[in-house]
Amino acid sequence: MLARAPEKRDDRAVMFVGPTLATNARARALAKSLRLRRPIRRHDVEALVDAQKKARKKPGVLVIVDGVFHNTLAVGHAEIRDALTAGWRVWGLSSMGAIRAREMMHLGMRGFGSVFDRFCGEDDFQDDEVALLHEPHAPYRPVSEPLVHLRAAIEHLVARKIVGAEDARAVVADLKARWYGERTVRRAVHALKRCARVEGGAVEREMRDFDRFRWKTIDLMRFLEERPFDAG
Repeated sequence: MLARAPEKRDDRAVMFVGPTLATNARARALAKSLRLRRPIRRHDVEALVDAQKKARKKPGVLVIVDGVFHNTLAVGHAEIRDALTAGWRVWGLSSMGAIRAREMMHLGMRGFGSVFDRFCGEDDFQDDEVALLHEPHAPYRPVSEPLVHLRAAIEHLVARKIVGAEDARAVVADLKARWYGERTVRRAVHALKRCARVEGGAVEREMRDFDRFRWKTIDLMRFLEERPFDAG
């Protein structure tokens, strides 16, 4: 009688991610070493913890990057708390993950990256800074641009003296007042060109390489390269 082959175990970290990963080939390649799930929503953590328990597997690593909240309930604080209590190591970064990490750091959730640091360090940095409109299905390509990215670009233009600080604040205020689905690079460029201290082409040239301002994806790339979750 042939011996039964031992059951294979997959102990890789589980990452809930979507638009932050969608447009960066390097990040997608690095992310293949993790178990990838759709953007997180209410009950996803609860289901993961229950499935792991039923399979009699030890708690592992859970990484929250992107989440949904518009047409469904956002991931709950209680289910993250329960995962932490059960022994899961929970990380948050870039988007919904950075929000929850800031809110739940006192319970042991760990945060990573510039967006998380900004949530921790700036009292007026609100949840809508990371919100964007994206495709409803994989690969969840972005349709709009998070305000945190547009802020980074505008701050760069101020530092280069292409746009004045007061005008920059007015552009940010206008973007902030809009629905997050209306926040786009094109809209920002149009507004910034009107108030530029130099010829308008300078704004377009500086905004052309916009990936350098996409902090959410940059944070994710660093996280996947540095792999702090391997350290325990």
